[in-house]
Amino acid sequence: MSETVLIEVEPAGQGDGQPARLKGDLTEGPILRTLLAFSIPTLIANVLQTLNGSINAVWVGRLLGESALAATANANVIMFLLFAAVFGFGMATTVRVGQHFGARDIAAARRTFGAGLGFCVLIAVGVGLAGAIWSPALLHAMATPAASLAEADAYLRVIFVTTPLVSASMMLSMGLRGAGDSRTPLYAMILTVVLDVIFNPLLIRGIGPFPQLGIAGSALSTALANLAGVCLMVASLYWRDLPLRLRGAELRWLFPGRAETAYVVKKGLPMGAQMLLISSAQIVVVGLVNREGLDTTAAYGASVQLWNYLQMPAMAIASAVSAMVAQSVGAGKHGRVRQVTRTGILTTLAFTLTMAGLIIVADRPLLALFLGGESRALPIAAHMQLICTWSFAISGIMMILTGTMRAYGEVILPLVVMAIAFYPARLGFYYAFHPLMGAEALWWSYPVSSAAAVGLTWLAYARGSWRRKALGA
Repeated sequence: MSETVLIEVEPAGQGDGQPARLKGDLTEGPILRTLLAFSIPTLIANVLQTLNGSINAVWVGRLLGESALAATANANVIMFLLFAAVFGFGMATTVRVGQHFGARDIAAARRTFGAGLGFCVLIAVGVGLAGAIWSPALLHAMATPAASLAEADAYLRVIFVTTPLVSASMMLSMGLRGAGDSRTPLYAMILTVVLDVIFNPLLIRGIGPFPQLGIAGSALSTALANLAGVCLMVASLYWRDLPLRLRGAELRWLFPGRAETAYVVKKGLPMGAQMLLISSAQIVVVGLVNREGLDTTAAYGASVQLWNYLQMPAMAIASAVSAMVAQSVGAGKHGRVRQVTRTGILTTLAFTLTMAGLIIVADRPLLALFLGGESRALPIAAHMQLICTWSFAISGIMMILTGTMRAYGEVILPLVVMAIAFYPARLGFYYAFHPLMGAEALWWSYPVSSAAAVGLTWLAYARGSWRRKALGA
């Protein structure tokens, strides 16, 4: 199926007057097959990335103990703030690259890709240097436990210094997907995960010729693995002569110009704000769960592990929809946009409902992987699954509609909808009904929030004024 995504350039001069098709063209061909060929590699890459984080946590916890594991958790909260911004800028770059690519303006696509990559790496360099200097102050501000403060500082300093590598990896992956290539980022992720898993114990313990670096070794392992992934993507860009490769005078586009930077910042900041909104809402929910006692907290933690995987198909399909719509917008094929969006919704529902059904049917053995078969939290977690799990199928519809709107450059409406769904809807329901329902109000706030998000997103999407405004701009 992957041939649908990476279409070889056809020879020009066939006498039919049609432009040559490009590698990565998502504007033609069967929509469902193209959607699946693009989203499945993205889904696998997301699963591998999540598994990699879990494996790294196991290495740190088993080799260095609980205080080191707590140190990585505190450091990762800080790093999420940076990568939320990079993610937003990366999505803005992906959309713009896709639009130019669909319009067959390869020079403009390369210019936007270079500008987005250069801009984010420059930001990462500045933030990395500042963070390495002020790491202790940041950890003190977060009230990091004294027992893990020194380890968190050592870990965070290495993470900050190597931030440009991770940012470059993220930007290259997202830019390639905007140009219709989801396979190269997958290969890079496979290499990154394999190397990270191997290097973690070697650098933590100092096995063989490797130095013993403790917790800093885990951070350095991640950096080295990301460096290998970046090298693979860059090599693939030039070896396969992919459309986004920069040569000669084109390398100057890595120093972002005013127009490209303005677009990336204007569209990227709201997208980054969405990530921060999700994170902040999750922090609030965790605080509310903690009030219900240790068993409920453990049950929620186990449930979240399953929900993380449940959301991955919708996230991957939404990424594919966004790339396909952006290219269709650039090509002026707005009729195809509606078909792509509809196919994305139906495919997301099929995947998510199937996974949700499997999770609910096999909830106890799955939850026992995290809680143990005799845990008092197990029945609480199973009850959560019955109420909350199916709501992720509803929120998957919102992701697809948002992906389409984002591909047109509309980023404010999705941010507003998300803010309403997470705060007035979810938290409002909780505080209104908690006196009557207790902890049940927290679990039912999930489907209430998802229904509000989908309803508001559909109202915004169906009105269409945002589409006319975006096309006019």
